[in-house]
Amino acid sequence: MSPTADQEQQQVVNWVENTLGAKVIECERQARWRPAWFLIAERGTERLPLYFRGDRGLQSGGQYQLEHEFRILKILGEAGIPVPALHGFCDSPRGILMERVPGRADLSTALDTAERNSVQDDYMRILAEIHSLDIAPFEEAGLSRPASPAEMGLADFPVWQRGYARSQVRPDALLSFVTRWLHQNVPVSEAEPSFVCADSGQFLFDQGRVTAVIDLELAHIGDPAADLAGLRTRDLSEPLGDLRRATRRYSEITKQPIDPRLVDYHTVRFSIVTPLAIAPIIAQPPPGTDIIQYLCWYWVYARAALEVMAHMRGIDLEWPEEIETTPNRYSPAHQVLARSLNPKKSAQDFDAYQMQTASRLAEYIRRVDLRGPAIESADQNEVAVFLGSTPQNWLDREQQLESFVAESSADRDEDLIRFFHRRTCRHDQLLSPVMRELQNTRIQMLD
Repeated sequence: MSPTADQEQQQVVNWVENTLGAKVIECERQARWRPAWFLIAERGTERLPLYFRGDRGLQSGGQYQLEHEFRILKILGEAGIPVPALHGFCDSPRGILMERVPGRADLSTALDTAERNSVQDDYMRILAEIHSLDIAPFEEAGLSRPASPAEMGLADFPVWQRGYARSQVRPDALLSFVTRWLHQNVPVSEAEPSFVCADSGQFLFDQGRVTAVIDLELAHIGDPAADLAGLRTRDLSEPLGDLRRATRRYSEITKQPIDPRLVDYHTVRFSIVTPLAIAPIIAQPPPGTDIIQYLCWYWVYARAALEVMAHMRGIDLEWPEEIETTPNRYSPAHQVLARSLNPKKSAQDFDAYQMQTASRLAEYIRRVDLRGPAIESADQNEVAVFLGSTPQNWLDREQQLESFVAESSADRDEDLIRFFHRRTCRHDQLLSPVMRELQNTRIQMLD
């Protein structure tokens, strides 16, 4: 039997105290989907601000063990990169104990344009320094060097593809299409393999400077262009400012030109990794899953991938019209549920976060009740353009469409990009009021 949240927190406290020989005087679970705690411990006269980064677990869509990130943080710290100092690795509950670095995340909270640009410049300098590191220590820590131009282009996409194949529980034509496109359009890069953060753009900052680079669980050895792509996907949830300015700054620091199309390809690749990782969770959510957060990630990052694909081909995309609402005899109950769970304040602690999670789910279900039939009708009519007559059952329809796109030739790509984009936009509309930081976001183009 799994421990309760309170039992898990007590395990964290006990381990921290035993490991550091200190007394924990404060412990608060972070208000987010992933298990993590802010702690303060006292050791004699010393006061230790700490952060315990819990394990998301492979069942939550990850494909890298937490030890992977621990080893990387150690190497980067020894190389002089500003990362949190490590205090140890806990086996139960699994997690990394590190210092709590001063500063805040999310560059949109910068005081003004001057501070935002200063932090952006500082991060691009650090990113260039990271890319210049000797990769030998990372190889010794278990990271693999790409063995060919194709491996360099695909980066760690095969890792995610294999993970999806192991856990797929239902057909997904969109993922099948983008996966085929990625394998058919692998770029050739002249860059030397470098250590890359992958999910780049994550850092803490204070007074115009980066205080720590954080969240390196997806890091690997690959093309530096992958990190410029990662900035674009991170910008969707944590705005990073003008990314054309950022990439120009990176080019000035490294004295290397930027190939926008190479960055575009890696943007498509990294954008679709999120839907690929979480599609099985959405299909069969484990208990306690923040399903709305996962749905938002799926549809927003899938849309981003399609929009960059369209940009690469010069395709002008159009957003579908507002979805028709169709109230029915059950709609009033959904309305009451959504209103009764509407929180009175934003999430400030984990209990409030859980209440907000339930409220978002209720509002989503209310909107599905009103708009779901119109979405399904539009989807069936548009799929029929590719397949002819289609089954009423959406699962059978998706299976046939998945087979179609996997076998289709590149001359159907434009039609499929337009179709899947319309599909993602309809679900974007459906989720819009509960999307929080992802609402109304669009991926930045670099040219």
